[in-house]
Amino acid sequence: MQQFSNKEIAELKSRVDQIHQLLASRGDEVGVNEIHGEAMEQLQSHRPNPLVHHLMYSIQIQKLRKAHFTELDMSGPCWDMMLDLMLAERSGRELSASDLATGAAVPLSSGLRMIAAMEKASLVLRYLDHRDRRRTLVRMTETGRQKMVSFFEKSDAAWGQNARMIGRI
Repeated sequence: MQQFSNKEIAELKSRVDQIHQLLASRGDEVGVNEIHGEAMEQLQSHRPNPLVHHLMYSIQIQKLRKAHFTELDMSGPCWDMMLDLMLAERSGRELSASDLATGAAVPLSSGLRMIAAMEKASLVLRYLDHRDRRRTLVRMTETGRQKMVSFFEKSDAAWGQNARMIGRI
């Protein structure tokens, strides 16, 4: 793994901060290829390490997720639960509320509050397990499924932009 000097790290941090400010001022859905002005000139003139582009991509995805899931803060445990539900659905499995809380590393009481918020946003549905009526199962709604699929399509497009940027510089 390549070692960076303190000067190089400070320079990278400065560039990432500039890019972050630029992205924040541009609105919610900003593509890597839409970065203009001083930040882009600096990136092109210094031939930065791909780390900068990965950082830009991470910031872009974070902003994309906030813009895409406007009805709920989809970070941390809520996001982990939606990922678990998507994977479970694709694998033909069912998940209980306690499975989701455990997978998101939160106490059951917190997990239940998060599931209730996701249910209120029409992303998930809770129902009783017909084999064990003490268990509550959770599944994504059609709205939740469409939102997740759409998010990953946009994420893939952003990744392609990022890969093209790395190839160009």
